[in-house]
Amino acid sequence: MSDERSPDPATEAFVAHRNLLFTVAYEMLGSAADAEDALQETWLRWADVDLDTVRDQRAYLVRIVTRQALGRLRALGRRKESYVGSWLPEPLLTTPDVAEDVELAESVSMAMLLVLETLTPTERAVFVLREVFDLDYDEIAEAVDKTPAAVRQIAHRARSHVAARRPRGEVSPADTRGALAAFQHAVETGDMQGLLDILAPDVVFLGDGGGIKQAVLQPISGADKVARLLAHGQIRTGGAIMRPAEVNGYPALIVHLDGELDTVMALRIDDGRITGLYAVRNPEKLSHMGRETSLSR
Repeated sequence: MSDERSPDPATEAFVAHRNLLFTVAYEMLGSAADAEDALQETWLRWADVDLDTVRDQRAYLVRIVTRQALGRLRALGRRKESYVGSWLPEPLLTTPDVAEDVELAESVSMAMLLVLETLTPTERAVFVLREVFDLDYDEIAEAVDKTPAAVRQIAHRARSHVAARRPRGEVSPADTRGALAAFQHAVETGDMQGLLDILAPDVVFLGDGGGIKQAVLQPISGADKVARLLAHGQIRTGGAIMRPAEVNGYPALIVHLDGELDTVMALRIDDGRITGLYAVRNPEKLSHMGRETSLSR
């Protein structure tokens, strides 16, 4: 006689949608650790739901995780107020299929996550659920406790806000890969002219050490200043080993010092040149770089 038990329907549904739920939470929070916590709370609430009353399990789960993420997003905002230096999203080593989904890759890119940081928590939730996951306004209204009419207004406002700040043209991972190779070569060789050729005049460099690792505390703007920093900084002079990797859906550089992961550097490309450099050094934000993270929508 077999003692195999039938799969638990609640567990099956949660597992089936887990990557989606993590992606929703991560895009809202910019933190994999906080996204995992939001997922745990989502599971605890989902486990108590009478599935017979649930018409659409995916929508129901998304509603739960959105509410959990919203609460954490507001708390995260308070933590950022006392954060040492610039706060950058937590980088993820992503699977190849993320880069193949152009819209998903853009939505989780470091550049886009920083744009989303400029939205209010509710605007961010509405934008993510509507523009990335294509939920209808009624579903979003239930998730954020607003009327469908209010959600439409919020979506319009958020869409306009993001459109004014997102990369100026669609940039393929292949274009990013080419710029990254030129950038890496220039940094490794200390080629100032090579850096000036690939950096946009208004490039901005942001570093996140979280008060744990040394990093620039304020954004550095301008090709000349950024090029000097890179040509003479620790990455150039400290015996660092750089290698390209897929991070948040786009090619980026992973930097090792003395055999240890030290920095993840992501790029923003506009019109073929680097307009943003995001160097995450805070070790508390690098824990997810040891394994690939699956995202979906």
